[in-house]
Amino acid sequence: MKILVIAPSWVGDMMMSHSLYRTLKVRHPNATIDVMAPEWCRALLSRMPEVAQIWTMPIGHGQLALFERRRLGIQLRSERYQRAYILPNSFKSALIPFFARIPHRIGWRGEMRYGLLNDWRILNPAAFPMMVQRYVALADDVADMKTQALSAAHLPQPFLWPQLQVTEKAVAEVKAVFSLKNDTPLIGFCPGAEFGPAKRWPHYHYAALAQTLIEKGYQIVLLGSAQDKHTGHKIRSALNPKAQQHCHDFTGHTSLEQAIDLIAACGAIVTNDSGLMHIAAALNQPLVALYGPSNPDFTPPLSPKAQVIRLISGYHKIRKGDDSEGYHDSLIGITPEQVMAALQTLCDASYPDEAQE
Repeated sequence: MKILVIAPSWVGDMMMSHSLYRTLKVRHPNATIDVMAPEWCRALLSRMPEVAQIWTMPIGHGQLALFERRRLGIQLRSERYQRAYILPNSFKSALIPFFARIPHRIGWRGEMRYGLLNDWRILNPAAFPMMVQRYVALADDVADMKTQALSAAHLPQPFLWPQLQVTEKAVAEVKAVFSLKNDTPLIGFCPGAEFGPAKRWPHYHYAALAQTLIEKGYQIVLLGSAQDKHTGHKIRSALNPKAQQHCHDFTGHTSLEQAIDLIAACGAIVTNDSGLMHIAAALNQPLVALYGPSNPDFTPPLSPKAQVIRLISGYHKIRKGDDSEGYHDSLIGITPEQVMAALQTLCDASYPDEAQE
């Protein structure tokens, strides 16, 4: 069987889609699974062994580009895919499999995609409260809606969480590239988050935690995109001069491939609700995930080694909090001491008694 997946365009969503690929491969061991996604996703998809071929989606997010989608669909006809799984809910995301004449086109109904999909499902959000469950539910082979998974409780077990592959060689190479010491354990911080500062733990809390960890013998790695450089700079600048030597600010200075390998090199991760959080979870790293207005019930870190800290409940559509820096009160209220205690519990570690010289 030959399968095409139209993948989502966000890091976290892309990571959660891996559960679908893993489930499909278990059900159809001989299936070939190809994925169409933006070029930046290649760094993630290339570390998913279930993915055979990556098709680059050349059309930007939000663009209809009808004629280009038709051209791509016609180009794919020669691949003779038997199935397509369309993970985004948009109308336009279903066009390429339709133009490719893939006979079995599967997805949630979304933006009234009758005709574009010929195996469409009507989502009951209460029955599938997690996004990853909604992806995996599409793996059901049966076209009769009455016999498909009616809720998350009916999904196959064990539930296959996302799982990226990173080699020891890749970890050693990235540590050499960034001149990281092998004799000092690493803790990674991911202080960024999309959609405004309300999802971010305050930089001064990150700095206080970094200071404590450095005094206990750790080195800190700050990871994030170019838009996180200002936050990374503020965290490092808040440390005393001696501690700054052991805090490496790589925000905006790594490729996504390098960020993945650096996360794998760390002994633990402290992170906001972000794409890098989902990558750390898929690498099975001990991680403390700090949530504010966003809802960990919908998109939690999918790892047995993850601990979520949150002081409020529900979902709050807030991009900027009332604090002068835009931080949300619920994240300001999470103390560095709470996060330190969670790290100690997760890592089951005995910290050095004296500060690093």
